[in-house]
Amino acid sequence: MVRSLKNPKKAKRKNKGSKKSESSSVPSAPAKVWQPGVDQLEEGEELQFDPSTYNYLRAFSIGWPCLSFDIVHDSLGLIRSEFPHTFYGVAGTQAEQASWNYLGIFKLSNISGKKRELVPVSTADNDVDMDSESSSDEDDDDEDEKSSQPVLHLHKVAHQGCVNRIRSMIQRPHICATWADTGHVQVWDISTLLNALAESVSDTTVGGNSIHRLSPIVKFGGHKDEGYAIDWSPIVPGRLVSGDCNSSIHLWEPSAETWNVDSSPFVGHAASVEDLQWSPTEADVFASCSVDGTIAIWDTRLGKSPALSVKAHNTDVNVISWNRLASCMIASGSDDGTFSIRDLRLIKGDSLVAHFEYHKQPITSIEWSPHEASTLAVASADNQLTIWDLSLEKDEEEEAEFKTKMKEQVNVPQDLPPQLLFVHQGQKDLKELHWHTQIPGMVMSTAADGFNVLMPANIDTTLPSADA
Repeated sequence: MVRSLKNPKKAKRKNKGSKKSESSSVPSAPAKVWQPGVDQLEEGEELQFDPSTYNYLRAFSIGWPCLSFDIVHDSLGLIRSEFPHTFYGVAGTQAEQASWNYLGIFKLSNISGKKRELVPVSTADNDVDMDSESSSDEDDDDEDEKSSQPVLHLHKVAHQGCVNRIRSMIQRPHICATWADTGHVQVWDISTLLNALAESVSDTTVGGNSIHRLSPIVKFGGHKDEGYAIDWSPIVPGRLVSGDCNSSIHLWEPSAETWNVDSSPFVGHAASVEDLQWSPTEADVFASCSVDGTIAIWDTRLGKSPALSVKAHNTDVNVISWNRLASCMIASGSDDGTFSIRDLRLIKGDSLVAHFEYHKQPITSIEWSPHEASTLAVASADNQLTIWDLSLEKDEEEEAEFKTKMKEQVNVPQDLPPQLLFVHQGQKDLKELHWHTQIPGMVMSTAADGFNVLMPANIDTTLPSADA
């Protein structure tokens, strides 16, 4: 298992552009695709990213690094494909001292297409330094550039202890749940802060360094150890499960303005419960994964033991994702860097559909696309965010034609899986990723050095019509 961030430091506001090669006077050789864990950087070599492969790429920070975040569902449109974009999110910090932690409730607005610089996003309350001796033309250029920049609006809510996991409720996005390293699971109502963000515009000051003091609606201390696993039901509003490092899972049921937490836990794993996922189609069914290497399927109507259990990996199963477009498929990521796809209809037999050994370090996050049933994204401790399309197969003729066209420009590794659609690198200590459910093709990730928002150029941003 890989959970904590390495030496968390508060992010500094500085440019983080792509690295340049040492000399531009030497004729450049064909570019080479670099694979972490396979290739080594030689002395004088630095990595460069190809900006043409992104429709959008930006970095930003909310202060302290965040182990977990969630994208908040908004009312700006169910499916949005046209720039500029705006989105909302919640995140929890990993500060150096417990009392310094907070929840970050943020809005990133004015997201324009084809922005590919890995530079931090400005916040609405930060002034932009201008050269007083610049010409009026330069001032106009600066103003044009400033007006095209995305703007981060941020509110902070004090949180005792580091935030291990945070999730926003699908049906009521202003309700979010947090797992703290203090051993408590808390539910928060952040509606007032989300409303304030919705009313803000790019030229107003929002948030700043002030920290709000809100009390959680519920604070549950019945777990015997801290945990990382938590998930809201996509079918029953307010229904929640939380799992801990002591192998126990508790069910939360909504009741009026609060929650009733079953004090008798679900027990069946032999080690820490690492992740939880509710079924996208069955209200009483959820899945869990564990350090014991298994994935378990539970039915809350059938008691407190697993209905099914399968040995999924030879090492810790860190993360799982239940496909909401093809509900028979579940993906899992392991501590040995492998990830697998299983067909739940065959769970009692040979349910393995696909198994990938591309990553060289533990899988820290995995999530199916909310728009394409065969597509999923994977984050790994090797600091690669990869996107896969399981419907792709190797086409020898097409591949030969492509290599002929590209041989003078890039040296592509020969052993890349045909299902590998995109590779994003550059973050340090990569932890978690999420697709935006309302903006097709947009992915966000968190790491020790902050957040990245990206839209790969080879991911469709428009969905087929219902009549197609």
